[in-house]
Amino acid sequence: MDAERATLVYDGECGMCRDAVRLLQRWDKRGRLRYVALQDDAGTAPFRIPPEALAAAMHLILPDGRVFAGADAAPEIAKLLPGKRWLAPFYRVPGVRPVARRVYAWIAARRRCVVRTPPTH
Repeated sequence: MDAERATLVYDGECGMCRDAVRLLQRWDKRGRLRYVALQDDAGTAPFRIPPEALAAAMHLILPDGRVFAGADAAPEIAKLLPGKRWLAPFYRVPGVRPVARRVYAWIAARRRCVVRTPPTH
């Protein structure tokens, strides 16, 4: 485990998840996040998060051990990225977090249907 950086665990087989990670990597100019696909058993083992939970949502693990999953991870990720910190307070607006959780859960449950990977020839 990296004592200096937060770790984002995501589904490496999900195109939408990989796209989100690529976007975060572009924004993460200071290397504040370490990105680990949930399929990387060695990378996820130190966190002791059940595989079903990892498969259901992305997880952000902060260096102090706090864990945020799904939509709850978004404002915490924003706080780590200097150019995106202004986004975090929006999650304190009444009603935003519950709606974000529902939308995240809906997309996560359907992401295999939502993300269509073009066939390779």
